[in-house]
Amino acid sequence: MKRLLVLLALSVAVFAKETFVGHQVLRITAKNEAEIVLLKELSQLEHLELDFWREPIDESLPVDVRVPFHSLQPVRSFLAYNEIHYDIMIEDLQDLLDTEQQEMMSSRALQPRSTDDFNYASYHTLSEINSFIDALVQENPNLVSKIVIGQSYEGRPLNVLKFSTGANRPGIWIDTGIHSREWVTQASGTWFAKKIVTDYGRDAALTAILDSFDIFLEIVTNPDGFQFTHTSNRMWRKTRKPISGSLCVGVDPNRNWDAGFGGAGSSSSPCSETYRGPYAHSEPEVKAIVDFVKSHGNLKAFVSIHSYSQMLLYPYGYTKTPCKDQAELHEVAQRAVAALTSLYGTKYEYGSIINVIYQASGGTIDWTYNQGVKYSFTFELRDTGRYGFLLPANQIIPTAQETWLSLMVIMDHTKNNSY
Repeated sequence: MKRLLVLLALSVAVFAKETFVGHQVLRITAKNEAEIVLLKELSQLEHLELDFWREPIDESLPVDVRVPFHSLQPVRSFLAYNEIHYDIMIEDLQDLLDTEQQEMMSSRALQPRSTDDFNYASYHTLSEINSFIDALVQENPNLVSKIVIGQSYEGRPLNVLKFSTGANRPGIWIDTGIHSREWVTQASGTWFAKKIVTDYGRDAALTAILDSFDIFLEIVTNPDGFQFTHTSNRMWRKTRKPISGSLCVGVDPNRNWDAGFGGAGSSSSPCSETYRGPYAHSEPEVKAIVDFVKSHGNLKAFVSIHSYSQMLLYPYGYTKTPCKDQAELHEVAQRAVAALTSLYGTKYEYGSIINVIYQASGGTIDWTYNQGVKYSFTFELRDTGRYGFLLPANQIIPTAQETWLSLMVIMDHTKNNSY
């Protein structure tokens, strides 16, 4: 009977959402610039409704694209005609989504009595994460508080956990979930929060950091988009603010910052997944962080966590000009990646955004670095494309564990080198 109820609830939930039956994710390997140009032309054909998980930028990186069932034949024909190689990464996207939903429904059978009972090996809804945040604060009132730095477009609070052991401390910022469909990041954020309260007073390195610095953690940086991924469209990336003069909705909050805003690597099309918005900091979710960084005035590190691709990146993304601290940031990234790899052998690339991935204008850490936050980094968590944004829940804790080791390297270096 219990299994029947779970399946019934699942069918109701799926019925209310956009479905992706027959959608495939293709990995396209371009051999040269001419093929990249062809793929860019393909991406402009809006009737195909293609969702590029990795944009066609240059031939150094494969292109990952979700292709709706109705577009599979024309896309395959296009690739075959132009002799562009591709592999099928995900055979049927809905199969993965169904498995994900079944696991989430099963994990809700037991309601956590405390953050000790919270299921860190499962994906959670916005309300569940907010309840976790409140419980963590209630359980650890001398170490943790919740601050609200603003409201989302739809009026949701932008909650930030503050871990602090004293007044007037310099700060370290960590955010997860700025792109709403990157669920492993929000899940990792909850694990990080519990790790901090568990290890303070027990782990010498973390204790030393928190005895000198405050840590700010925004687990759901894009709550409107995150809620939408649970209720309507699991593949939603952007914010949910309507666009004047367009039927399309939302801005890419990682192209909305005043750092090379409007340049290459962002789009002026409201329907694009990388739409930069009408002006810098137009999104309240972005503006709230901007205001916080400026008002705080003493952040020493800023880490924004994304998925997927297994990379650790530092500025810049909007210009090929190296940042003035590149040598030091590269050395920190190298050590952080070595620490991460030491746990499970997960391989990461590292370097500046523009050199490791592609040119991307209006990005978070380019802005924070230009504001004087020297230790500005971006993670791209697991995996490298087998599951993409649908990383199985059994990889949440290993992902968080290995990422924590690299975060500790960054935070410890920040502590020892900030004056």
